[in-house]
Amino acid sequence: MSVHRRYYRIFAGAKSRYAELCQQQGFIGGDWGINQDLSRQLPDEWRDFNTLFVPQFLAANPDKSRIAAGLACGMLYTLCKEIQPHDRVLCPDGNGHYYVGEVIADYSYQPDGPLPHRRKVNWFPARLSKEELSQPLKNSAGSIATVCNLSKYAQELDALLAGQQPPTLIHTDSAVEDPSVFALEKHLEDFLVANWAATDLGKMFDIYSEEGELVGQQYPSDTGPIDILAVSKDKTQLLVVELKRGRASDVVVGQIQRYMGYVKDELCEADQTVHGVIIALEDDLKLRRALSVTQHIAFYRYQVSFKLLKGE
Repeated sequence: MSVHRRYYRIFAGAKSRYAELCQQQGFIGGDWGINQDLSRQLPDEWRDFNTLFVPQFLAANPDKSRIAAGLACGMLYTLCKEIQPHDRVLCPDGNGHYYVGEVIADYSYQPDGPLPHRRKVNWFPARLSKEELSQPLKNSAGSIATVCNLSKYAQELDALLAGQQPPTLIHTDSAVEDPSVFALEKHLEDFLVANWAATDLGKMFDIYSEEGELVGQQYPSDTGPIDILAVSKDKTQLLVVELKRGRASDVVVGQIQRYMGYVKDELCEADQTVHGVIIALEDDLKLRRALSVTQHIAFYRYQVSFKLLKGE
């Protein structure tokens, strides 16, 4: 009987500075500047938690935006409530490996030490090397967010922890019609982020950053991670970017609308509006029809160029 478990990558403090301490003392934890016991304040819905604590976070950090507050409170809730006993966590050790362990208890608050919001963890003896991970998993695990959900790679991680080599093609997006195209273009998101300034979108928008670090890539929402969250250079618009490797169907319109609704309700300041962009290799008639009656969502195609250059 298979066990349904989720995987999360969690930094143990800034740059995972407390990783060894967590491993030695059998816990994983976080801070986020919320200095109180949350045992009786963890509702079933993430949105309800954010409603309670985003104002507190902003009051304590008046220089922060609602985007930063939503990110911090969302990660705190994930650590304290969403992660369940038997879920597994990966914690970077700072030397190219991950401590891996299984969560064995519910939330507890330890105000006298670092990372006061804690979960007990049974850490496994062996670590995982970053080099063992497939490129898509390596990219996701490399997110700068303190907490990121790696559950869509559970099959690969289960295999690695069992000493098996996973298949070379890990295909996790149900909206992709051609896995071979997906394999060729699996670096699309990272390539777009790295070259953002050179794109048409980059002329008007910046990927959202906090204290000089990009946090707009794979920004969490209550309906799933947003591929890219950007803000206009005059700060009046937030932009939700949804990437589809291969051909996009009309299903993606509902998906990006859910993300845009979350951004409008939870992240926008009073004077901001939200727009969306779908980026894919090609579209179809159904998508064009859906977009023709949808406001504030644009479609962009991308091209993949492959060249062989003979050496001299």
